[in-house]
This record gives sequence, structure tokens and C-alpha cells, in this order.
Amino acid sequence: MIEVYSWPTANGHKVHIMLEECGLAYRVRPVDLGAGAQFEPGFLAISPNNKIPALVDPDGPDGHPISLFESGAILLYLAGKTGRLLPASVAEKYEVLQWLMFQVGSLGPMLGQAHHFRHYAPEPLPYAVERYTREAQRLYSVLNKRLAQSTYVGGASYSIADIAVFPWLRAWKNQGVEMADYPHLKGWFDEIAGRPAVQRGVEVLAHLRRPLTDERAREALFGERQLRQR
Repeated sequence: MIEVYSWPTANGHKVHIMLEECGLAYRVRPVDLGAGAQFEPGFLAISPNNKIPALVDPDGPDGHPISLFESGAILLYLAGKTGRLLPASVAEKYEVLQWLMFQVGSLGPMLGQAHHFRHYAPEPLPYAVERYTREAQRLYSVLNKRLAQSTYVGGASYSIADIAVFPWLRAWKNQGVEMADYPHLKGWFDEIAGRPAVQRGVEVLAHLRRPLTDERAREALFGERQLRQR
């Protein structure tokens, strides 16, 4: 059975949703980020960047076990393993992959910064708040324009690009965005939110979610401990 080391974050939910969409059996191993569980040696052995999610599949390529970190790599692995949610056509596959890279390289990092400076920074930093809020709004506009022309983020069919993007937009209010300002994106968002596998995926570990604003959590997520583990 696949083991997923995760926490109820956007990146964690990407993998939860993918597993649910593919109908794969899996067991979740919670990694409590606020308590510093991401620094435990067993977890670092499979996720050296001390970030969730990570995955261990005992039935990997050629029947050998495989471990993976980075959510984008995990989505690609599961798509390859199951033959699902990534087009077979070369042109269509790369259309999906460019939007997966958009999420991994732009959408996730920038929305994460918007969320951080708007809600987690210990003191208000107006420049940072304005900088990342505007960038969040710009990225939402990019997606809105895309979805005015395309049924799904990656093209005509639902794919790993949609799975990668969706969880990051669930916190639009915290990112300084009004979803109603992006009607094409909102229509897509509501459709994806209604998928049964998506609904199951975002409930994985949701009962453990809590604000990560106490000093212990700040130190584990943003403090000196990040450097001490190196």
C-alpha cells in the first residue's frame, strides 16, 4: 500500500486528491509541521528538503520500492503509474505540463508569500503585503484568461494541472483576492470543488488543521531551526 507523509496544506491536498481520483489504496502518515515533525530523521530520509508531501510506494517501477518528495513529481509519478490524468498525445501532454510547472514555479510560491505576509508575519510589512497581494491577483487573472479559452487548466480534459492548481485557490480570501472578480476561474473552481474525489481529498487530515501561529510553530516553520537541521 502507498504511504503518504502529509499534512492538510495545499501541497498535501494535491496528492490526496490525485490518489482519490486514481482510486489507489493509500495510508496517510501525518507530519505535524507546527510541532517540527518534518525534522525527524525518518522523514528527512525520504524528504531531504523537510517539506510535505512525500510518498513511498512499495510497488514502484519494475516492482521495486520507490520514495518521492515534491508534490509535482508525485503527481507525475502517479499519472505514470496509473495511466490517468495526463494525456497520451505528446502535444497535449506538454500543454498540461506547462501549467503544472506554472503552479509549481509561480502560483504556489507567490500565493504562499501572500498568505505569509498577510497572516503569519510577526509584524505588518506593508510593502510585502502589497507586493504579494498584487502578484496573487495577477496570477488569478492569468488563470481566468486561460479558462476563458480552455475548459480545464491543462486543456480540454481534466488533468494533473487542475489537481495542482485547485487546492491553492481554496484560500483565496486569505490571499487578498475576490473570486467573483474572475468569473471564468470561479466557474472552473466550483466545478472542481464538486468532484467527489476532490471532496474526499481535501478532507484528508482536515481534522488536524489548526492555526500555526504560536511561537513553537513559528520556530519550526520559519525560524532558526530550519538552519540547525542542515
